[in-house]
Amino acid sequence: MDSNAEKILVLATGGSIAQTSPKDPTLLGDALVDGVPQLRNIADISVEQIAQVSSPDISVEHWLRLARRINEVLAGNDVQGVVVTHGTDTLEETAYFLNLVVTSDKPVVVVGAMRRPYSLGADGSANLYNGVAVARDPNARGKGVLVTLNAEIHAARDVTKTTFNLDAFKAPDFGPLGYVNAKNGTTQFYRSPTRKHTTTSELSLGCETLPRVAILYSYVGVTPDLFEAVAAAGYKGVVWAGTGNANLPKVIRPAASEAVKSGMAVVRASRVNCRIVSRNDEIDDDAFGFVTADSLSPQKARILLMLALTKTADPARIQEFFDAH
Repeated sequence: MDSNAEKILVLATGGSIAQTSPKDPTLLGDALVDGVPQLRNIADISVEQIAQVSSPDISVEHWLRLARRINEVLAGNDVQGVVVTHGTDTLEETAYFLNLVVTSDKPVVVVGAMRRPYSLGADGSANLYNGVAVARDPNARGKGVLVTLNAEIHAARDVTKTTFNLDAFKAPDFGPLGYVNAKNGTTQFYRSPTRKHTTTSELSLGCETLPRVAILYSYVGVTPDLFEAVAAAGYKGVVWAGTGNANLPKVIRPAASEAVKSGMAVVRASRVNCRIVSRNDEIDDDAFGFVTADSLSPQKARILLMLALTKTADPARIQEFFDAH
């Protein structure tokens, strides 16, 4: 190994990439790295285990632990980039959370696997290798947290899991930022994110936990008691996953309005890929005190709202966070 090789820290959390049976992840991060000996040819790798869970079991506490460790290690001069191994079900959420709270412009890359190590055509080793290749690339610096699977490089804000196939991760509206050459591990970027992230983010880890925010899903026959139950349970915010342009049925609007009056934040997001939620269109958001999610999915709108609520409860100020991040 070249003594000048980039030092990359791999933070392992479990997931299918580490799963050697249909049940729980068993491979630790050291074993994942040792299983890809080519990694030692392109970077000076160190490994830490943050968690060992399937991605549906990732918690806010895991997010906080990850973010604090990333900020701590990237604040020094020893490590040039971080790769996080993660299950794919909630990978996009973890990546977007980190995108908002990491305080360094050094590359942070989240990777996973659509096929477990024992499956035919397992993709974990290639994704891990490509993730390290991206993390060591100076051109990845300043682009926020990245997601790399299937030789594509995506912005954390834009990417979502769309299927069970190897090409599961897509940015439907905006496309990838770039690609990894599977033959030699070189990377090529074609664009950069423009929304605030990492060093330009107005959000941070200023508390030990995050406010509770629920997602309520619209459907034919939905009833207002859902809003009432969430308010009674002490949630500080709600993301409404509405139909079409994030619409609220008329039967829901009084309960949502009462929730706002009681001090709870209400964000309108769409359950479909409607691109940008139009503000003050069919619904008078200003009159109701609602926030609109721009192009964020309900699950990502929830993350931004949780962090925004650590700063303010003012809907106008929260809307500014959604307009900028």
